[in-house]
Amino acid sequence: MSIVWKRGVELVLFILLLSFVSFVFVKLAPGDAVKQMLRSDDVAITSSEIKQQREALGLNEPVLVQYGSWLARLAQLDLGKSYMTNRPVSEELLHKMPATLLLAGSSLLILLLIAVPLGALSALYPNRFIDRASRLLAVMGTSIPSFWLGLLLIEGLSVRSGLLPSMGTGTPWHLVLPSLTLGLTMSAVYVRLIRSSLMDSLTQDFIRGARSRGIGSRNILLRHAFRHALTPVVTMFGVSVGSLLGGTVVIEVLFAYPGMGKFIVDAIQSRDYPVIQGYMVVMGIAVTLIHLLVDLANHALNPEMRLKGESR
Repeated sequence: MSIVWKRGVELVLFILLLSFVSFVFVKLAPGDAVKQMLRSDDVAITSSEIKQQREALGLNEPVLVQYGSWLARLAQLDLGKSYMTNRPVSEELLHKMPATLLLAGSSLLILLLIAVPLGALSALYPNRFIDRASRLLAVMGTSIPSFWLGLLLIEGLSVRSGLLPSMGTGTPWHLVLPSLTLGLTMSAVYVRLIRSSLMDSLTQDFIRGARSRGIGSRNILLRHAFRHALTPVVTMFGVSVGSLLGGTVVIEVLFAYPGMGKFIVDAIQSRDYPVIQGYMVVMGIAVTLIHLLVDLANHALNPEMRLKGESR
């Protein structure tokens, strides 16, 4: 319970700092949101129209006053309205969020399906063929940028062979290439992490004690070694989920995938300040909550952490 309380306080402080810094930087960025709003190919924009729109949006106020007004609305769970669509930012984000969550979930599934068996086999059979092959794949995976891997997959599986669609959404097949791109890139890190963590776990005293008590190898591996090895993996997994939610921007743009990443890129290009601010706050809350879940999972998996928490 103390962890939940501590994380709750950290969440409030983090959101205040994040929102203030992002608000100031967005205001300092070059470009004019009002001109983007009023831009039209057929009609010239007059200075009086620009001035009138600025006053209507409160953009003539000092930055601190604008931030205070935005913060007051945030306290009422109001993220404002998009300059471009005039729809509530919360509705826009909720409309785009399922696509991003689906992409993140499918990418994590691919990660687990590749990294867990390869990492475990590599740890159980060190310096064998499977270990050398998985280490080579891990090095290659960490060396290849995700956007380049995405381009290779598009060229091989879409352009040349026509097996899979390269952009858009609508069918499960549209999800394969962006999920493979993210899952393959991240699984390389986890293969190495699971291998080293499991090898370290297998050398611990409690493993030797379990063997001396006649516990079978399968039970030792599944009930003792894996559980001990999961602590760093779970911690890294939480970081990956957070980076996935906020880091799918490049992949969503590359595959024209209509998620939150592509949405925020369009908002930045059009200087849609309320959308940018709302996205930053939602991502900050999501990442903090994920870290809270990781802490709770580590406490459940690691008896030493539970004892330290209870002794405080």
